[in-house]
Amino acid sequence: MLEIDRVSRTFGDRRVLDDVAFDVRPGRMTGFVGANGAGKTTTMRIAMGVLSASSGEVRWKGRPITRPDRESFGYMPEERGLYPKQQVRDQLVYFGRLHKLSVTVARRRVDDLLERLSLTERAADKLESLSLGNQQRVQVAASILHRPAALVLDEPFSGLDPLAVDVMADLLRDEVARGVPLLFSSHQLDLVERLCDDLVILSAGRVVAAGSSQELRSAGGVLHRLVLGGDAGWVRDWPGVEVRDVDGSSVLMGVIEPGAEQRLLRAALDRGPVHEFARVVPRLSDIFREAIR
Repeated sequence: MLEIDRVSRTFGDRRVLDDVAFDVRPGRMTGFVGANGAGKTTTMRIAMGVLSASSGEVRWKGRPITRPDRESFGYMPEERGLYPKQQVRDQLVYFGRLHKLSVTVARRRVDDLLERLSLTERAADKLESLSLGNQQRVQVAASILHRPAALVLDEPFSGLDPLAVDVMADLLRDEVARGVPLLFSSHQLDLVERLCDDLVILSAGRVVAAGSSQELRSAGGVLHRLVLGGDAGWVRDWPGVEVRDVDGSSVLMGVIEPGAEQRLLRAALDRGPVHEFARVVPRLSDIFREAIR
């Protein structure tokens, strides 16, 4: 398990991380989300030893992380670390050799990854001749070809089309299936919601929410949506519910008194047609907006 334990970081008199703490558990995808400037990249750089923490600690398997530990990780930085004028296959084999793979093993794994990523025909091309999306695929391949002990990926899905996203997601699921803890940042909340087991939400350098997807969805309480045949404004005054939003005939509400929603439904039926009455599972985007307020 990769543990970020009360990590803080200052640049001059500016505090960009403030007691950031969360775990990245084995065999689970952890999504790391936050607005631009929230501190995600800084946190990842500290985890990988690119930056030092002003205070706090990064641990691996319950002990302070070491350089050899980090060398066993797969890392995709915000600034891509590839050689634009070198051929795709050659530089991936080179990265494999840096991770102490034999030439034979490195070539085999590179060829397998290029095939899965539909890049076999581009293997001999210079990286700079590839589209940005294909360059992104090569970068992710470089981070996983040595079968890392953990993965830290900064915006791995940026610039990918939907089909490429699916291929990349399958690759990362394979790594997680091996028991690898995986942390990745993304601004694509729908994608994080689809893929991740755990979520960490960062705002202005602080963790404002963290836990499994189910825990975070449950934390805000059960919501219900009621859609009527006429105006729903009267629901605002109904006892035992907390109205979150009213839009014409539709109302979104939380229940603060047991049974209040059933009494409200009966009253609504007495007034006229009810087109919808259902429990609402909060989306990650809703949780994110609520957490960073």
